[in-house]
Amino acid sequence: MNAGSDGVASPRDAILSWLHQREDEMAELLARLVSIPTENPPGKNYRACVDLLEAHLQGIGLDCRRVRPKLTNADSRESPESLLATYGKGKRTLYFHGHYDVVPAQDPGQFQPFRKKYFLFGRGSSDMKGGIVAMIYAIRALDEFEDDLDGRIGLVLVPNEETGGTDGTAWLAAQELLGNDGVGMLLAEPTSGVVWNASRGAISLRVRVFGKPAHVGLQHRGENAFERMHAVVEKLRQLKREVESRRTKFNAMPEEARNSILMLGGESGGGTNFNIVPAECWFTVDRRLNPGEDLAMERAKLLGVLEQCKQEGIPLAWEIFQEGSSTRCDEGPLGEALSKSVQSVTGDVPRFEMCPGLLETRYYSARGIEALAYGPGLLSVAHGPNEYVDLRRIIETAAIYALTAIETLKGKGQRRRETSEGKR
Repeated sequence: MNAGSDGVASPRDAILSWLHQREDEMAELLARLVSIPTENPPGKNYRACVDLLEAHLQGIGLDCRRVRPKLTNADSRESPESLLATYGKGKRTLYFHGHYDVVPAQDPGQFQPFRKKYFLFGRGSSDMKGGIVAMIYAIRALDEFEDDLDGRIGLVLVPNEETGGTDGTAWLAAQELLGNDGVGMLLAEPTSGVVWNASRGAISLRVRVFGKPAHVGLQHRGENAFERMHAVVEKLRQLKREVESRRTKFNAMPEEARNSILMLGGESGGGTNFNIVPAECWFTVDRRLNPGEDLAMERAKLLGVLEQCKQEGIPLAWEIFQEGSSTRCDEGPLGEALSKSVQSVTGDVPRFEMCPGLLETRYYSARGIEALAYGPGLLSVAHGPNEYVDLRRIIETAAIYALTAIETLKGKGQRRRETSEGKR
């Protein structure tokens, strides 16, 4: 362990040493979280996960509050609870933000976590329960080593991120429960070692094309929804070629990821039997907007194609099930603090890039709060059949979060020391 001139360990070394001694604790908490199948859709086992998180946070002395939207009696879903916890005192708040829902597993065995040396496998380990564990232990490290914060940590743990955040982060924002007195926000998404300072927007919709059923032997009496659907798709493909010729100025890897996106047919279906003219066919459209593209304008272009198809006699309808603006964040005090902390812990200067997807940083950015994503997981394994996270990365990331908080929420004593050193 390195020490300063007075023989006292630096905050970095002290925090890392303390975290390394708790590797097995962190692995155990993560395994317990992974074993709760918070699959979304449909959105289940939320209460069990929040119970576990709340009990753990209260056990380490954090104030917790559970909040949720009021569902109608006809709504059979499990209540989508968010958990808000705070550490420290003062109004200035650095937010740690994470989601505890996960995409559906390819196999039920993914909710039976197992460990191989430094690697813990299971659904949600990378995206993003490993990041939640890193944030919790960052707060514990701050409680152990730092008593001069001028402000507090606001820990926000939400459901439904994987399906757009309607009853999670979006609801919190609408209730004015998000980002109050915020000086910055860190999101624990699996960023593969880079910092995401920008993200795409999204317009996701389901298009239904209608026809008229008839037996194949009398197909002339029917109206083929499948063939009509192809005519709609061809018009959308023309828009796709125009959209995907655009490129963002933000860093993105690989280089092809800089192109704007219009994906057709992520899901599709229709018909009732092979020998019946299909009366209805449907498909999804996923439009991902680069920073700088206007959401309202791009929505109008997309829906304009569908309106044109209707005017040409193709009966169809659509439903928008996800929508969000792109976001970008110029590097400010939080970015500088995060970059400095990453370099201190890993030895590497982090690369700032655009996230290829939609991020919940957008809700904080909309309030003028500097919001960045950095987490211990790998995007390449998230949502996959062999999802895992490296426990060493969780430890490093927890230290990075703690050091970033210390730098961002400098107390008066620390500011005095820095001023005094600057005058020498």
